[in-house]
Order: sequence, then C-alpha cells, then structure tokens
Amino acid sequence: MKTHDVIVIGSGGGAKITSPAARLGLKVACIEKDQLGGTCLNRGCIPSKMLIHPADVASEIKEAKKFDIHNDPNFQVNFANLITRISTTVDADSASIEAGYNKNPNIDYYRGQARFAADKVVEVNGETLTADKIFIAVGTRPQIPQIEGLEGTPYMTSTDALRNTKLPKKMIVLGGGYIAVELGYAYAALGCEVHFLVRSKLLRREDGQVSDEFNRVFAQNHHVHYGAVPTKVKYQNGIFTLTCQDKDGGKEISADALLVATGIVPNTDTLGLEATNIKVSEKGFIVVDDYLQTTVPGVWSMGDCIGRYFYRHSVNFEGEYLFRTIFEDKTNGREPIQYPPVPHAIFTRPQVAGVGKTEEQLKAEGVDYVVGVNPYKSSAMGMALLSDHGFCKILIERKTRKILGAHIIGPEASDMIHIIIAFMNKDGTLDDLLRMIYIHPALPEIVRNAARKVNKIEIK
Repeated sequence: MKTHDVIVIGSGGGAKITSPAARLGLKVACIEKDQLGGTCLNRGCIPSKMLIHPADVASEIKEAKKFDIHNDPNFQVNFANLITRISTTVDADSASIEAGYNKNPNIDYYRGQARFAADKVVEVNGETLTADKIFIAVGTRPQIPQIEGLEGTPYMTSTDALRNTKLPKKMIVLGGGYIAVELGYAYAALGCEVHFLVRSKLLRREDGQVSDEFNRVFAQNHHVHYGAVPTKVKYQNGIFTLTCQDKDGGKEISADALLVATGIVPNTDTLGLEATNIKVSEKGFIVVDDYLQTTVPGVWSMGDCIGRYFYRHSVNFEGEYLFRTIFEDKTNGREPIQYPPVPHAIFTRPQVAGVGKTEEQLKAEGVDYVVGVNPYKSSAMGMALLSDHGFCKILIERKTRKILGAHIIGPEASDMIHIIIAFMNKDGTLDDLLRMIYIHPALPEIVRNAARKVNKIEIK
C-alpha cells in the first residue's frame, strides 16, 4: 500500500487542492479517470462557450438587417473546423495540466477509476493507496432517461455535441434546462433546424417572470414543443423518429440527430462507496456537513457530486475554502463554510443571469419584499440595440432595504449581474444602488432604473 499525505479524486474542482497542497511539500495522489481538467474544461463551460460565441456572431449577422445593414443571409459555417478548433484547444489545455503534474515530484498522477476498498483506502489501476486526507470531487454525468428504443441508438449527450464535427440538418433536443437551451441554441444559430421537446417549460427553475420572458422570446425563434413527452425512439437509416404524447394526443418527430439533455447524475456510483461509511443521499449525492466533511473523518467532498451548486465557480469556492481551512489556517473544522450569494448565468439568446432569491422563493418564505423591473428598451443603450425584450428585476426587503436578489434577461446579462453580486457580498441595500454613478449610456443603467422603480414604491 502506498501512503500519501493527500489523495484527490477528480481533477476539475479537485485541482484547487492538488497543486496548492503539492506546493506546500505534501505528497499528493491525483486520480482522474478521464482527461485532466474535469467537466468544465473538457465537456462543459469552456468548450460550450467556445461554441456559443460563434453562434452569437452568427445571430448578430442574421439580425443585422434590423439596423439597416444588409448581408447575405445564406452565410456559410465551417462547422467541422469550428469543432476541431475547440477540441484541439481544450485537449492542449488538458495535456498541459498532465505535463505539469508529471514534472512535479510531489504529485503522483493516476489515470484510472478510483474505488474505495475501505474508509480511507483507495484502489486504482491495481494499486492500493491511503492518505490522512482524502478529497472527492468526481462531478456528474448526463442522465439518460428510460425511453423505449433509446438505448443503443447514436444519440448525443452534451459531451458528444461538443465533439461532433458534422452539423445535422435537423436535431431534436430532449430537455428544457440550461444545457439543452445553450447547446440547442448554438446548433440552431449555426444552421441546424432544432426542435425542443419540453415537458412543461424552458428554464423552469429560474425566477418565474424571467422564465416566462425567456419562453416567449425563445419560442419566437425556435421550434419548441411544449408538453411533449417522448415515449418511444426509433432509429433507422440515419434518422431518429420520436413518438411523443402531448395535449393533443400524440405525434411523431423525425431528425438526423438527437441530443439528450434531461439532467445529470453524480458519479459517486463509480467509487465503491458501499465499502465505506461514506453516506450518500437518495439521489446519490455525497452527504457532507457544514465543513464539507463526509460521514468519514478525514474525507471531504465538494462540487457537483455533493449536490449543492452545479457551477465551476462554486466548486472553486469550496476548494479554496478547504485548502485554506485545512492546510493554511488549519482550523480543521472550526470554521464552517459560508457561501456568499452564488450567482449563475445561462449563455443562450436571450442571455439569463441571476443571484440571490427568486420572487417565488420569497413568497414561499413569507418575506416582505418589493420589486423593481425595468425593461431594456427603457434605457439609452436599449434604444440603440432596438431592444424588444429583456429586463432587470431587483428584489428588495421592505424594512431593511437590503438587496435579496436580482434577475436579468437580455444582452450581457452575465456581465451586468456582477453589479448586484458585488453589492450583495457587502450586504448592500437599495440606497447603495441609487448612490452609485452609472456610465451613460451603458447597459447597467437598466439596473439603476430598476432600483429607481423600487424606490418609488412606499417602503415602510
């Protein structure tokens, strides 16, 4: 049995432990069954945004006529070159991580599947490892629904869609979450006819007003089949045919590609946790306490596999917290993790971003709040953009005037939300938003105008 100071299982968010611990002179074992860099680098945030940005460029070209700029609408997209460039870039980045680990005398890198043989004993590639401190950051994978005929067909998951070099003529997307709308939008903008099959509505977990606006705008530019529940998949001669039940009874939709984006499941079932006292929830997420420690002392977990937040920026925060409290400050459990407001963004068209509570959450909690909503079109830059959709929504606690949340849908939402993130991190109030000088005429004036609308409401 090999003994290390630290074992890190997973190289995405786990990287927040691996290299920093090695720099302290600790002997670290890094175990990764796929390419180094985790979901974000290899099959998530980075390659998807490298695909979505060209899609945004294509959309701008298509919509240029509204600014009296006329271009050939039949522009060409070299999809194979685009995907190859993306894959080459992320593969090179991943390879650079491996090269760095291999050069570091304090890091032992194992490419293989980790499985626990006991509470603090891990097997990989026929070797047995142990360590005083073990960190699990194994992430999640696409969930595949149980639909008759689906298994065995060449459907795509998000991972496949980001590596696929042939642009389909027509694609069906199963799902209405952020992965479905981001990738479906990108394929559609680049020339594919995309049909979304959605059980209820798109982005249903967003603030209700934002979700309604997104569905209204998105459905104007995409084929969205609401209330469609797929019951059977048939694949023949390169064509998928889906049988669906909807409010009208049933129908069939055919396409040469099928993207399944119906959710995610944690990779914890690959770890052999049944050989340990590490508990998981009913859905398979690792149970951790306020210090991110599992039910086994000396074993911590973070990221998607604990089921709290599913963003790279949140696992980065968790990893940095663990490194600081365990290795730097060495509080060893005397300082619980305290999450600041955790923001998110959805990079589709229209773009969506949010931080803090939704209006539905505040109603359920019985909070006395007031709302300010300002549309993009009611601003100088919105006029320049000829905006016909989008808004900023701010939620303020009535008595304290504290900012409880904000939700933006429209151009540059992921950038504009940072105004609210910064103020909420400092327990900011409506007055802080009102006192700030905003550049004119820039889009953040939409945030200011939403704040001004709140201020017009009598706050007692």
